[in-house]
This record gives sequence, structure tokens and C-alpha cells, in this order.
Amino acid sequence: MNNDYLADVYKDFFGSPIVSEKQEEEVASRTAFPLQDVDTLLLDEESKDLLKKIFEYMRKYHEKEEERYLDFHFVLKSDNTETIHRFEDLIKQAISCYQYVGSGSSVISFYEVDTIDKVKEAFSKNYIIIKDIKGLYLRDESYKKVFFHLLEENLDHKIILLEGLEDEITYFFEFDNTLEKKSFPFCFIGKDPDVQDVYQEVLDKTLVDKEDPLAIQILDYISLTYPKKEIDYPSYRDSLCREITFQHTVPKLETDKTMDEIFEQLNELVGLEKVKKTLHELVDYMSLKDRAKDLNLKNINLHMVFLGNPGTGKTTVARIIADILYHLKYIKQNKLIEVSSKDLVAEYVGQTAPKTMEVVERARGGVLFIDEAYALASKNNQNSYNAEAIATLIKAMEDYRDDLVVIFAGYTKEMQDFLDSNSGIVSRIGYTLEFDDYTEDELVEIFAGMMKKAGFIVEDEAFLELRKVIQENKDTKNFGNARFIRNVYEKTIIKHAANTKNKKRKKILCTITKDDISVENMGAFS
Repeated sequence: MNNDYLADVYKDFFGSPIVSEKQEEEVASRTAFPLQDVDTLLLDEESKDLLKKIFEYMRKYHEKEEERYLDFHFVLKSDNTETIHRFEDLIKQAISCYQYVGSGSSVISFYEVDTIDKVKEAFSKNYIIIKDIKGLYLRDESYKKVFFHLLEENLDHKIILLEGLEDEITYFFEFDNTLEKKSFPFCFIGKDPDVQDVYQEVLDKTLVDKEDPLAIQILDYISLTYPKKEIDYPSYRDSLCREITFQHTVPKLETDKTMDEIFEQLNELVGLEKVKKTLHELVDYMSLKDRAKDLNLKNINLHMVFLGNPGTGKTTVARIIADILYHLKYIKQNKLIEVSSKDLVAEYVGQTAPKTMEVVERARGGVLFIDEAYALASKNNQNSYNAEAIATLIKAMEDYRDDLVVIFAGYTKEMQDFLDSNSGIVSRIGYTLEFDDYTEDELVEIFAGMMKKAGFIVEDEAFLELRKVIQENKDTKNFGNARFIRNVYEKTIIKHAANTKNKKRKKILCTITKDDISVENMGAFS
């Protein structure tokens, strides 16, 4: 393409006034292409106008009103999956309607197109969509070099759409700082609808009438939460619609906890003295670093390992850590994503890295909690793709160290073996927290707390019976600590209900006796 010519055409044609409604009607009457559909896209007005002009140029070229063929290479900056898919489809429709390039389209997802042969095959098509730019992080330098060489070789007489967020697009063009201006001059900017548009769409999807009192609650909720949402618009809208449809109410507004409230929750946990001490010291250090700006304190590595048996409070503490880090602004969102090895490792070649990265992307801005992480160790699992999952995690921990905290959790011995076998993980861990098994007294205290919260009174003889049950089972393989106690609690409530089914006195109904303590049908305690 002659760039000087393109500059003139862009100035003369694409710099002309906005396409009028009359012109749109004339175009629609001459072709089967629905130009008015552009207005339904969640793009800024300049982007919509530019897209209409491009489609009008395609029409004029098709009808011989314009002689010069132009290569249209688009950049779409948006996180709205619906907008992205509709944009892709409109381009495809225009290509077909105006026969602007030959048939055949392909998608280059850097998560899935993992070999040069696949890249070459994709570039053999005429309409090429490039997406999942973050997947480039997973590719080695030789892959990147060959890809960008092929891209520059295949710019003529093809339509290429590059889509992603602002930082992803920037990362992409860093490989060739002239590529953006000389080859991708057409940039489209996505936008979110305003509060009133969101409100109307939610009402339409949930069939809530504006006169319904629920409609006022919906508008209030959207007004408070939508401007500061931290997920893409379709996800926000669909989550809200599900809650309204199934619960006929809006979600409860989360209030930020104070640090005192967070530590009150931590300190109320039974046992875990070493864990509590470590977390208090960590917060003290983080607070000092924030308060004393002149001190040369090193950045905090917040990736962690939790060592301990089942039911020792690892997941509960992870949630509290998410609260703490969010309160101190070390993570952007107060969220904890819980996964296990099966959520990271795929069954077929080329799928593990994308699967792992999908989890990482879901957790970004918050905490990723990987339970039973030792299962990722190759020697503990015959799945040969485990190493790929670990390599992907290690790279993500490094690349997103300011936007992601990873916690590996599992049995003490198995986790120690896992860490000993992988120096890459160990070198990126900042804290190791050991969760000791609960003592008999602590387990009884946990049980008592559960009963008190439910409003029951427990007789002394019932506590003695509980101690016998604990002593009989504590050496059982995979004894679940607090999980075991929760199971006993639930079975005890069920048996108590059966024992008192013919009783009416409130005192009897609210009192747990020795005969109520039950471990019936509990099975394994893992």
C-alpha cells in the first residue's frame, strides 16, 4: 500500500463529514448490507462514523465508484465480548456483501495457535482476526519473531482485525513501533453504556416493570455499583440479571471492612497462633512501608505457600488475606479464586497453557488459591501436561507480580516434596505459613462455637461424648480437623431433630445431649 496515497484518501474521504441518515438509506437501498447496525455497537461516535465510512468505501470500490483498493487493517480496543463478536460479524458481512477480499477467514488466538505452521495456515486466509494477545507472553522469542515477520508479509489484500485492551494493543505494537501507524491506521474504541441504558437493558431482560418497586432498587444498585465495576459490562449485566430473575431482588451491597474488623475475624479463629503472628507482622511491615516513604524498604513478595492437613483453616485464612490485601490496596479487587490442579491441567496437547491462563486472568487483581497444589508435581501425576501448567503459573507470577497473589496449599509433606522439586516456584514464594492440626480442646471449642451460633446449649456430657468421638477418629487417615467437626455438628443436629421430634418444650429443643452426638454415615473424613 502507498502510505502517501492512503493519507490523501483518509483526509479526503475518511475526514469528510459524518455519513447522513439519507446516505445510509441510499446505501441500504442499493445493497443488502445493514449499515444501520453499526449504530448498535458499543463504540464511541467517532468509531461508528469511521466504520460507516469504511463500509461506504468498500461499496464504492465494489461498484467501481472508487478505483483504488485500500487495505483495511483494524484495531478494536474493547473488553466487551458482545461488541467484539458483533464487530467481527459486521466486517465479515461487509466483506461478503461487497466482495472486498476473497472468501475464507481465520482466528489467531495466541493461546491456541501455538506453532508456526498454524500461524502460516491462518495467514493463508483473507480475513484474519488476532486476539488473546496476552497469550504472546507464553510464546518464545523465535515464535514472536516469525509471527511478526509473517504479519508484515501478509498485509496486502487482506483484512486484519486486532482486538484487545489498551495495554494489550500497546504490548503488541512494541514489537514494531512503526507497525501501528503504517499498517493499522483504523482504530475503534469500545465504550460502556451509561447508567440509564444499563437500567433499561436489565429491566428488559428480567421483565421487571418500571412501576414495580423492585425497579427502584435496581436503579439504585446500578447507580452505586456500575460506575466502579471491575468486570466487563456483559458479565456485570448478566450477573445482576441472574440475581433478579432467580431471587427477585438485587445483590446485597458489600461494605468495605475496616482493618480492625478484619483482624477481629482473624483473631476469632480457634488456634492458628503461628499463622496469626505471621499475618500481624506482615501487615505491620506493609503499613510501615506505606507510612515511611523515605525508608529504602524492598518490595513485598506476597506469593505464599500454605502447609497443613485438611480442615486446618487454610481456605478461611486465604479469604481473610484477600480482605487484608484489598484494604491495604495491594490488590485491586477483593476476590479469591479457588482452584485445584484439574482446573489448570487439560487433557490434550496445546490446551493446558490456555486453560491455566484463563484461570490466571480470572484471578488477576485478586488472590489465586490453588488447593492440593502438590498434584501438579509430575511424579505425583501421570499427566505429562503438569509441567506446562507450572511453567505458565511461574511466568504469570513474574509478569503479573503487581496484579496477582498466588497461594499454593496442601498437605505439609506432599507440598514440601513439590517445592523441593521445583526451584522456579520456590524462588517466587515470599511467605510460607504452617497450619498445625487442631488440638482436642480446640476442636471442642470449634464445635461449641458452631452450636452457640446456631442457638443451641450443649450439655457437659455431650462434650465428653464429643471428646470420645474425636479420640477415636483423630488418627484416621485424612482426618479432616475442622471439617470433621463440621460433619459431626451437622450429623448431631440431624440426630437431635429425630430425638426431639415429639417434644415441644423450648429448653429440650434447644439443648444438645450426649445421645445427640453422632458420626453416623460420615464416611471418609477428608
